[in-house]
Amino acid sequence: MRWRWGTVGGAVALLAITAWMAGNLGGVFVPRLGEGAIAIQPTRIPSIALTTSVDMQEQLEQKLKEAFPDEIAAIFARTGTAEVATDPMGPNVGDTYLMLHPRNQWTHARTQEQLAEQIEEFLRNIPGQNYEISQPIELRFNELISGIRSDVAVKIFGDDMEQLLAAGENIARLLQTVEGAADVKVEQVTGLSVLTIDTDRAAIARYGLNVSDVQQAVRIAFGGEEAGILFEGDRRFPIVVRIPDHLRENLDSLKQLPIPLPKVDGGRLASIDDALPTSDGGAGYLPLEALAEIRLAEGPNQISRENAKRRIVVQANVRGRDIASFVHEAQREIDEQLDLPEGYWIEWGGQFENLIAARQRLMIVVPAALFLIFVLLFMTFGSARDALLVFTGVPLALTGGVIALWLWDMPFSISAGIGFIALSGVSVLNGLVLVSFIRELLKEGSALRDAVVNGSLARFRQIVTVGLVASLGFVPMALNTGMGAEVQRPLATVVIGGLISSTLLTLIVLPTLYLWLGSPRMEGDTDQRSSAELANGAHIQ
Repeated sequence: MRWRWGTVGGAVALLAITAWMAGNLGGVFVPRLGEGAIAIQPTRIPSIALTTSVDMQEQLEQKLKEAFPDEIAAIFARTGTAEVATDPMGPNVGDTYLMLHPRNQWTHARTQEQLAEQIEEFLRNIPGQNYEISQPIELRFNELISGIRSDVAVKIFGDDMEQLLAAGENIARLLQTVEGAADVKVEQVTGLSVLTIDTDRAAIARYGLNVSDVQQAVRIAFGGEEAGILFEGDRRFPIVVRIPDHLRENLDSLKQLPIPLPKVDGGRLASIDDALPTSDGGAGYLPLEALAEIRLAEGPNQISRENAKRRIVVQANVRGRDIASFVHEAQREIDEQLDLPEGYWIEWGGQFENLIAARQRLMIVVPAALFLIFVLLFMTFGSARDALLVFTGVPLALTGGVIALWLWDMPFSISAGIGFIALSGVSVLNGLVLVSFIRELLKEGSALRDAVVNGSLARFRQIVTVGLVASLGFVPMALNTGMGAEVQRPLATVVIGGLISSTLLTLIVLPTLYLWLGSPRMEGDTDQRSSAELANGAHIQ
């Protein structure tokens, strides 16, 4: 009896240790794939000219090529919005793609993550731009799935843009103090040059003008007005009249934009002496600066909304650690040090949002899969006790999968979760083989202890063979280093570790549980039946 308690107690202790390890594994949505290329997205001031942006892009590419000749095979980029505007961007944003040499030719780094860190350090010496380093496919998938290009996004909701920007700057400062944070930046919501024309209502009233008169003149000057249609065969082209480009780009010229005064019947308006004369005998013209205040100032670059609410995003990539632990630490720092005004709140997005959604789905899928396994076992044995005994192989197998992830320093991911689901089905095979044979021995009249011991010895080779065949089949996947290995490796690691623990513990824990939970009446009945059969045999003789 003492060794039974020791075996069960050891199994329970192992499950407790495994639960602690699982709580400290961390988590990512999908392991980061090595695409063999790096994507750099430089962001410049919103008011930059296209020609200046292209010049800065060419300098960036040249400096990168000179600094990393053994790693970068080719560089190409695109700036602004393409002709097919599936990804609209301004001229201040560009996508730079670095195609890499084979890894055995590298001299500055051994892994792609190390190379990205060195490139990030190098780019800090190139001012005038903010950089985000990712991978081409990863960058696009992040944007398509969650609308965020980075791994983690802090969304701040509220009404006042100045309050949102101030909160975003504070959050960015806090994120930079968290270990693993990279490419931290606040969404550009300001910095665009805006020409503002404020009409002086007192001035236009003195000259008999309305606000619409001034606005119409400004609209025609800047946007133009259709004056006719030009026909070329079957094609039609509108004729738009507006002031030349060189005048529209000159603030002093805009101040002299003539605004026509209305004709006055029966006399002249007060202060009409300031008006410019007209050739048609009209009341004359006044320059725009006499009727409005004209200034060029920095204005909003964009106003983003989500669910009809204004929001600003602080983005960050995570390097050197898992996303789940990074976000938990960042949330703790923000909750302790940031006090948002009333009516403002924070939501977390990016890959972390996908991870939370996937975990919620797994909370439904995994229990459903385990329930179906139990139902199949119950239908096989016709006994809930035997089905539960075989089902103990599932938690025993999960311990090996968690320990394997812990030893190989792999966070929990969706691929690992799929491995746990597959492992749950495979792990019951060993228990099914053992319990089925024990039941056969009991039907033949063996005592419970003899049936358990003889069944375990007789099925030892089959159980070990089943575990080895299933686990060895995943070894090539676990040791793979090619493209896509980052997703395959967690799944294979979970299955291999789980099958090893399931095989070993099934041969120790399951027989002990069967002896412990076996009915004493069953064992007594078996002994009495065997004695009766012997007595009857002796009487017949």
